[in-house]
Amino acid sequence: CPAGMFKASQEAEGCSHCPSNSRSPSEASPICTCRTGYYRADFDPPEVACTSVPSGPRNVISIVNETSIILEWHPPRETGGRDDVTYNIICKKCRADRRSCSRCDDNVEFVPRQLGLTECRVSISSLWAHTPYTFDIQAINGVSNKSPFPPQHVSVNITTNQAAPSTVPIMHQVSATMRSITLSWPQPEQPNGIILDYEIRYYEKEHNEFNSSMARSQTNTARIDGLRPGMVYVVQVRARTVAGYGKFSGKMCFQTLTDDDYKSELREQLPLIAGSAAAGVVFIVSLVAISVVCSRKRAYSKEAVYSDKLQHYSTGRGSPGMKIYIDPFTYEDPNEAVREFAKEIDVSFVKIEEVIGAGEFGEVYKGRLKLPGKREIYVAIKTLKAGYSEKQRRDFLSEASIMGQFDHPNIIRLEGVVTKSRPVMIITEFMENGALDSFLRQNDGQFTVIQLVGMLRGIAAGMKYLAEMNYVHRDLAARNILVNSNLVCKVSDFGLSRYLQDDTSDPTYTSSLGGKIPVRWTAPEAIAYRKFTSASDVWSYGIVMWEVMSFGERPYWDMSNQDVINAIEQDYRLPPPMDCPAALHQLMLDCWQKDRNSRPRFAEIVNTLDKMIRNPASLKTVATITAVPSQPLLDRSIPDFTAFTTVDDWLSAIKMVQYRDSFLTAGFTSLPLVTQMTSEDLLRIGVTLAGHQKKILNSIHSMRVQMSQSPTAMA
Repeated sequence: CPAGMFKASQEAEGCSHCPSNSRSPSEASPICTCRTGYYRADFDPPEVACTSVPSGPRNVISIVNETSIILEWHPPRETGGRDDVTYNIICKKCRADRRSCSRCDDNVEFVPRQLGLTECRVSISSLWAHTPYTFDIQAINGVSNKSPFPPQHVSVNITTNQAAPSTVPIMHQVSATMRSITLSWPQPEQPNGIILDYEIRYYEKEHNEFNSSMARSQTNTARIDGLRPGMVYVVQVRARTVAGYGKFSGKMCFQTLTDDDYKSELREQLPLIAGSAAAGVVFIVSLVAISVVCSRKRAYSKEAVYSDKLQHYSTGRGSPGMKIYIDPFTYEDPNEAVREFAKEIDVSFVKIEEVIGAGEFGEVYKGRLKLPGKREIYVAIKTLKAGYSEKQRRDFLSEASIMGQFDHPNIIRLEGVVTKSRPVMIITEFMENGALDSFLRQNDGQFTVIQLVGMLRGIAAGMKYLAEMNYVHRDLAARNILVNSNLVCKVSDFGLSRYLQDDTSDPTYTSSLGGKIPVRWTAPEAIAYRKFTSASDVWSYGIVMWEVMSFGERPYWDMSNQDVINAIEQDYRLPPPMDCPAALHQLMLDCWQKDRNSRPRFAEIVNTLDKMIRNPASLKTVATITAVPSQPLLDRSIPDFTAFTTVDDWLSAIKMVQYRDSFLTAGFTSLPLVTQMTSEDLLRIGVTLAGHQKKILNSIHSMRVQMSQSPTAMA
């Protein structure tokens, strides 16, 4: 065959012209080779034209439904000359700023499938809530694998909405008695927010689920009481966030002990308990056990009498049956309040491990508490230092009398007190991440706006509960906010030390009417007239909102207490933190209304935050800092860089002093050199946290602007 023609085999009749997009430059060609950019699939015969890869899909439409999305698109304009076009979906989960993304987890579900789609539509589920995603929709055909280039695609960026948590994967039995089962379970793989509590559904296996009972637990363990001996129970659990309940877990069966099981277990444990002790020792142990049972019965009886007594204090405010707070100092003997509101714990059940802080009355420790019949838990232990007076002991234990009256998932839970040995202790639940302000500083920029709003919602819910109980405390403005590993924030009443440690030399530290006041967090009427109300708590909450959205920045920066008081009297209010949504800053300003009757109530604040969480689009508009003509020097959000002479001074001013050695070691030893830095320079010297990078780069930009306006200032 001449050039431009081919003959595939000896048996073929005559020579054929080369098909489209191919050529045979020499004689006697058995096949025509494809031109550049065109290919034959492995199964294409030689007489078929060479084809190309398709262009990208067009006109993508995305429909977001909580943590599921539907993607639809139009076919590519160019199919490459083939009719076997299919589509692949590449899923990438991104950080909040979308600077980096990674492939999605294997548990993301695609319907009908992820690869080889023949229809221009796919449903994707099991995504994370409040998370940015990027989806690449690739168009491929039979020759895409022949091309050296990646398939043409179109990308779509979406952010998922709020959603209920995923299912709890499994449950474990911790222990069982004849009438109870203790269970534990891991957190859902996709909590999709802060877990508020769990709901447990259980029923006897012989019955159906229409006869089921319900129980709730604020942790991932629960003891189900009131069961029948030797019965098999079907148990399911589900988690709840502000978005509602997730689905119940799969049904699992657990059995209570029979009478024979109980006796057998007792026989097995007896040698461990008694050991080689004589019969007399066993008898003494038995007497002790009997006395414990009797004392428990008396305690239960006393609690029942007290619960009746409390009903007399109910005024009908708040939720139906809500108990109203009783001030322990109204008791003729404050020790009676301690006995009624706080459970006495034997010191042998408490194990102190390490100091984690200092309170007004003594050290605060981390430790463990192992009560009989319950699993060991971590606790915070506040101690009363030696040499105390009776008044100090009474004031110290009044905290337990106060905390013991609260029962809410966002209020620190009181476990009990130790008063019959030394040192005297108050034992509460342990929040492993400590104070919220320091936790936020350590994780600057690492949480999304929705996560921060979730934290604020938890604090507001706790404060709403306190307001409904009629609880107002003069130190409420200085209340600690603690956080655990699930980012659940809880209100604690552990004194003023955190807030006043830097203000002890300031004369406004002490009110003119007597008593210490944390000025930066306190409403003006409380400072001037010691008028502490739920409305003054709302003012304080607004300051906490500002702290959270600024990742732990100190309110009013380095202004003195007197400057703060003067500025507030002149109607100055804190400006929005960096990247703070306008809606959140407006809520802060509402909390800082001079007229306390104009401030929102905590119930309104909780509802407002719930609406923001349900509608994340309302948080997209970022607040801007507006100039305040009457107080130009009060806006400390942008430091005066002309006042700095060293890199150390500058890093201290923007709260990034931890990177001082990194800057100096890398050769950035002067401010003019620092102003030339880029994001790549920050990565190179070890500033890897996105929030810290943004804060430093914003400060460098502001420094450049000030230097350009005053060229000799930092020469």
